[in-house]
Amino acid sequence: MSDGKFDGDSAGVTALIHHGYAPPAGFAAVQPPVHKASTVIFANTQALQARQWKDKTGYTYGLHGTPTTFTLEERISTLEGGLQTLLLPSGLAAIALVDMALLRAGNEVLIPDNAYGPGKDLARGELARWGISHRFYDAMDPASLAAALTPATQLVWLEAAGSVTMEFPDLPALVRLARAHGALTALDNTWGAGIAFNPFAIQPDLGVDISVQALTKYPSGGADVLMGSVTTRDDSLHLRLKATHMRMGWGVGANDAELLLRSLPTLALRYHAHDRAARRLAEWWSQRPEVVQVLHPALSGSPGHEPWQRLCTASAGLFSVVFDERYVPAQVHAFVDALQLFKIGYSWAGPVSLVVPYDLSAMRSQPDWRGTLVRFSVGLEAVDDLIGDCEQALVSLE
Repeated sequence: MSDGKFDGDSAGVTALIHHGYAPPAGFAAVQPPVHKASTVIFANTQALQARQWKDKTGYTYGLHGTPTTFTLEERISTLEGGLQTLLLPSGLAAIALVDMALLRAGNEVLIPDNAYGPGKDLARGELARWGISHRFYDAMDPASLAAALTPATQLVWLEAAGSVTMEFPDLPALVRLARAHGALTALDNTWGAGIAFNPFAIQPDLGVDISVQALTKYPSGGADVLMGSVTTRDDSLHLRLKATHMRMGWGVGANDAELLLRSLPTLALRYHAHDRAARRLAEWWSQRPEVVQVLHPALSGSPGHEPWQRLCTASAGLFSVVFDERYVPAQVHAFVDALQLFKIGYSWAGPVSLVVPYDLSAMRSQPDWRGTLVRFSVGLEAVDDLIGDCEQALVSLE
């Protein structure tokens, strides 16, 4: 370079990196643009030193937010009825963030006995090693929570509906008990997805402190994204969570955020479609002599039906059936293996229906579950075809 000009081959190479073209402003489309960055460019030193990661007034580093992730956070806040949202690489990471940000050695966390298994394992493993104690309570008995609360209790986890067994708790009663004790409440709201009920307004002037979702499930809907969210309505609580979020270096990829933004407009349509199909299939199962119980909160007689009826306007596409004890686990597994449309696999809320058998005696301390349970996640196939698939697979029980 001479006289401030680029010469020779180097001119083209450098110009490709420091190109001066900027597209005209004013481009508008249905979907928001995707911004990918690790480094964020500042206009000058003063701008660099003035920026900070605590709010959305500017950008500091890709890990702390881009226009794409900020947009997704704001839309999840709207969906949940909250004011602030943090994005994480998975639903389990979202649970871990809440525990790590709000608990320290000597504290205690209370967890429903029917909560998501990996969240319970986190308490048994890492939290216990860090000097944080935990106890499990019966979410279907508020007296069980009342008896478990101690001066060390700082956080109470809630889950509606319960994992696998689908019991729907009396959320207002549980939140009141925790609030009276001075403990924070965190709800795993993956099942409700921001559609079935508003976690921050379960009654007038009563709601949870934190709502967590595995965005992997209904907000994604494609079975191709792993992501979680933590939503709040309190600025100071949000900043406590965000400080830990920053220190742990949790972030999500722009392409994954793009997929969520593309899926969110159809969330309500998909959720209600899953709901309708699951209720019909669950009602079909309730007439089958092979099962002794159908666990779906929208069905009369299912555990928690009354609390669900008081709070919810919809239900997810999940339910479980408990086979009669005359069928040994091997027979039930043969039924599962014989299904053709239902695929065997974890997770739920995607377009393909899924099925998983569970040994509840290894998962629950109470009640004393008997019989083999099978959980169904109803996808978007024609429900008559799903019923036919179950019917043909039942032949394997004989």
